[in-house]
Amino acid sequence: MSWLWKLAGIYLLYAGAMILAHPRFIYPFGPDPFDARGFRQEVVSDRNVTLAISEQTGDTAVLYFMGNGGALSYFAYSLIVHARAGRTVAAMEYPGGGGIPGTPSEDRLKADALAAYDWLVQHHDGPIVVHGYSMGTGLAQHVAAERPVAAIILDAPFVKMCELMARASWLPACILPGIQRWNSAALVPELSAPVLIQHGGADELIPIGHGQRLAGLMHDAGLDVSFHAVPDATHVDLVGHPGYQTRIDEFLARVLAQ
Repeated sequence: MSWLWKLAGIYLLYAGAMILAHPRFIYPFGPDPFDARGFRQEVVSDRNVTLAISEQTGDTAVLYFMGNGGALSYFAYSLIVHARAGRTVAAMEYPGGGGIPGTPSEDRLKADALAAYDWLVQHHDGPIVVHGYSMGTGLAQHVAAERPVAAIILDAPFVKMCELMARASWLPACILPGIQRWNSAALVPELSAPVLIQHGGADELIPIGHGQRLAGLMHDAGLDVSFHAVPDATHVDLVGHPGYQTRIDEFLARVLAQ
């Protein structure tokens, strides 16, 4: 039986190490600064929240939240989708990436996201849409749960990020102390705006089942939710697949006309 105790001890040591180290895996941000043409950077609150803001303005504003891989410069195409449709775009940059100082955490990013919204609503008179990709879907839903928005766009969302951590680490991440859980399911009862979800059928990082489950929770809560599976899309190329922008444009045309 002594070997069982040794294995248990090793497992507990591993769990403790992962609790301490897990933020490094959640926030693997890159150093590349954002410098897309047609955008300016602005610090918009005393929290030192940095937004990339389109020089072109439109009646609808999109508050965009990127994923956790790299830096905002890697997500320029998603911003261009909205800019070329004539929408104002404000994309939040994350501390610890893209040359933005600071240490990211779930609590900090969610507080920063609300600060970004509060700045945008003071500088834009029209409807505000939140759009999130991957980890950013948690921020988009958090803002929509706390502030009025016209619509919610989610690309490759998760139900709970801690479930993804559990799958990758063989640890019960959703019940371990000190874990940043990113529980999107808990936000669903607080949402009221229409939702568009697009998810790749070949997504191995956040399997499409997460998007389907989240859409089901939203449907059961009485939300206007549209779910689109993109069969061949992976986690990294979803936005480049045919129909991606068309679905966004048609969704926003419908909900903003109501």
